[in-house]
Amino acid sequence: MKKASAIVGQSGGPTSVINSSLAGVIDGCAEAKSIDRLLGMHWGIEGFLADDIIDLSSEPAETVKALRRTPSSALGSSRHKVKDHDLPNILARLKQHNVRTMFMIGGNDTMDTIHRVTEYAASQGYELHGVGVPKTVDNDLYGTDHTPGFPSAARFVALSAQQAGRLARDMQKVDQFVVYQSIGRDAGWLTAAAAAAKCDACDAPHLVYMPERVFDRDKFLADVQAAHKNYGYVSIFCGEGIKYADGMPVSASTTKDKFANTEYGAMGGTSVAFQLHRMVSQEFGWRGEFQVTESLPMAAIDRALPLDLEEAYNCGLQAAKLADDGMTNVMVTMVRESNNPYRCKFATAPLKDVAVRAKPMPDEYINEAGNYPSQAFIDYLRPLLGELPRYAQLKYQPAPLCRARQQL
Repeated sequence: MKKASAIVGQSGGPTSVINSSLAGVIDGCAEAKSIDRLLGMHWGIEGFLADDIIDLSSEPAETVKALRRTPSSALGSSRHKVKDHDLPNILARLKQHNVRTMFMIGGNDTMDTIHRVTEYAASQGYELHGVGVPKTVDNDLYGTDHTPGFPSAARFVALSAQQAGRLARDMQKVDQFVVYQSIGRDAGWLTAAAAAAKCDACDAPHLVYMPERVFDRDKFLADVQAAHKNYGYVSIFCGEGIKYADGMPVSASTTKDKFANTEYGAMGGTSVAFQLHRMVSQEFGWRGEFQVTESLPMAAIDRALPLDLEEAYNCGLQAAKLADDGMTNVMVTMVRESNNPYRCKFATAPLKDVAVRAKPMPDEYINEAGNYPSQAFIDYLRPLLGELPRYAQLKYQPAPLCRARQQL
């Protein structure tokens, strides 16, 4: 194939490291033999359809380098669901700009977009190489050990659980319970990360509810009562997507996004944390609080892990290399080779599989009771998080009466 243009877009919610992947694509394309310039979709596929396209090849090297530590999505994001009638317009834009390589950085829905566009182009006799770069804090992309963005977000959750747990413990005479809600949609990876910093049995969190297990109200309340009896307070983490046996979201959300996914948290206008808080307070009469995390774990560059930033960048580089080697309709993946020392290698997964399959937490990563991650999950997660802090613990040794008092 003669030299031609390439284009890259970002889609969906950001991660702390999505711009590091963008920098990798830019640097990789600069070295590619088949690419003469790299264009950018301003506002994702939605911007591309509106011909809102920028020239990334003209960006100074210092700007590209700085992208590796820049929060949010530098190109601007979109959640536009590509419809059949969009495909001819997309192909027309590709031809206008002589684009023969298309990169998209995103999650399941983004991979579906690349797959559909690449397949449509092939059906029309237009050679187009489509390569996906994985991105999601949810860690639910099929075919990869983990996704760039997940390690930093998981550490954010683990540290939040650890420090908020201290607060909950020390305020138990005021608030008897606290409920924290994590993002992650229908996957529990990020919610389960709350357990990673736990050192002792009494440490928070005491209960963790993941969407991979059916939620049972009566069992939940029994769990809460038992934890309160054991520890004097209860720290609860829940995934935003937990559901009852009939499939109804515990959040009671009925809002759908453009891809027919249930909207949770602030976007859905309700929350699991609120519902669980109400259950506990009404059942036991306890005072407590609830907290909902939304955008901060997705875009906090100040908490981005060096490992995560490096892997994200290398995924971008690898995507450019794959396209330059003639690969198409694939997503870059990471395959873990070792936990100690931690080591991953790059591979690929077909977009047709990634687009239609998710990666829930496997059964062995959840305890039998369904209310806490297993040690196998902690072993999987620990190498990704870096060293976690340990805080001082008072002995709480009772003070004896002073000698003068004893003589009275």
